[in-house]
Amino acid sequence: MSEDDSGPAFKKQKVHYGTLEETLRKEGGDDAIASGILAGNINISKGETFNLEEHTSEQKKNLLAEFARRKRARTLHVSTDDSMVKAKLREIGEPICLFAEDAADRRERLRQKLSQVGLTEFKGIRQEAEKEKKQKEENNKTWYHEGPQSLKSARMWIAEYSLPRAQKRIAESRLAVKIPETVRHAKKQELHNRLRNITAIGSEIGDTRPISFCRFSPNSQVLAMTSWSGLIKLWSVPEFQPIRTLRGHTNNVGGIAFHPEATVGRDESMFCMASCATDGSVKLWSMDSEEPLANVEGHDARVARIEFHPSGRFLGTACYDKSWRLWDLEVQEEILHQEGHSKEVYCIDFQCDGSLVATGGLDAFGRVWDLRTGRCVMFLQGHLQSVLAINFSPNGYTVATGSGDNSVKIWDLRQRKSVYNIPAHQNLVSGVKFQGTAGDYLLTCSHDSTAKIWAHPGWSPIATLAGHDSKIMGMDISTDGQYIATASYDRTFKLWASE
Repeated sequence: MSEDDSGPAFKKQKVHYGTLEETLRKEGGDDAIASGILAGNINISKGETFNLEEHTSEQKKNLLAEFARRKRARTLHVSTDDSMVKAKLREIGEPICLFAEDAADRRERLRQKLSQVGLTEFKGIRQEAEKEKKQKEENNKTWYHEGPQSLKSARMWIAEYSLPRAQKRIAESRLAVKIPETVRHAKKQELHNRLRNITAIGSEIGDTRPISFCRFSPNSQVLAMTSWSGLIKLWSVPEFQPIRTLRGHTNNVGGIAFHPEATVGRDESMFCMASCATDGSVKLWSMDSEEPLANVEGHDARVARIEFHPSGRFLGTACYDKSWRLWDLEVQEEILHQEGHSKEVYCIDFQCDGSLVATGGLDAFGRVWDLRTGRCVMFLQGHLQSVLAINFSPNGYTVATGSGDNSVKIWDLRQRKSVYNIPAHQNLVSGVKFQGTAGDYLLTCSHDSTAKIWAHPGWSPIATLAGHDSKIMGMDISTDGQYIATASYDRTFKLWASE
């Protein structure tokens, strides 16, 4: 570098020459470039210059714009509904489908196209997405409706009924804790040994159509079987002798429940049972007649399961109109029509105190409701498919749910969470049932043609009841704990007991 080029006095200068030929000669340019320019293959206008700083600034601007577009693409909310994606593509003038493009590719293409619009349009899209999200949250919200005066009276009655029972249950649990651990452990070991030796003591063909449900009477001497033929049959236990056939339903009977005092003091001429069917019919039955005593009218869709409140005064129904209902049998009216599930409600069960009720639906969720306030006190979220069975433990705070994802989840209401997941079966779980007096074990049944017994607590497998040729639709444990009944799609039911 010469002295004129050094130091702070050096400045970049732009020098112009008279003609292109003179410039090439004075600069001593490359012969090939000069020849190309002179031949007209390289075109440079006279006096034209290239500003490197302006070129770099333009590149930076384009790069920042691309970064901003990608950022917008990441934050864009695009619907997962393929029909809505196609409608949006049609709206912005894009083809709704390209060759070999699937739904995921189409959604990504829409995202990229939307990210290329201006800032104003982008804000409009964000506002529309937020509005759609807010609407979805509103749809999933649990709604509480103002009920009649009879509902308020029923809630007060349930509170007065359940609180003494809860106090008694807690007092008994405290006494049980005081029993020496060695004694409790010995009793539990004896029970488990008896359950490991359980075997089928009888099997009968119950109907010409698949048997859908079964339930023991409170005195453990009668077994009620429901069938897809619309018939309900009563059998003596353990003799397996038919007692009576109840005729009244014209469609598949989905469930049956005994009044808590039936066969243990209640007059046989009064209603002692309730049943439900796929046509939405609910009927009340006595123990001494083949004809129904009354119809519970008001359901417009299938009623999947039915249960009596522990008091016997109320009846709960799980309905395919995405709701469950509570009926006051004394005043003979519906006092509660509770929504809350986004799909059909399939199962229902009352807590032993009578203060809570649990429901499960085909939306894969369960809910626990407080009957005294009407509030949903716990949301059971964790199953991947429909909740098809739900049951309270006699301890009052443990709930078991069986699902179409082949698993059983154990929920603790005190901790407000799932405390254990049992990979129970190889097909959907169609029933769960705690042992009725102390909840020392859990019984599950499945469409894999087996029923299984699980220890509580610990949830280790104790025994597998295998013998049916097809899926097991329902099962029950007798009140005295001596028998287990299973009802199958193969039209048979079996009675199990220890040897």
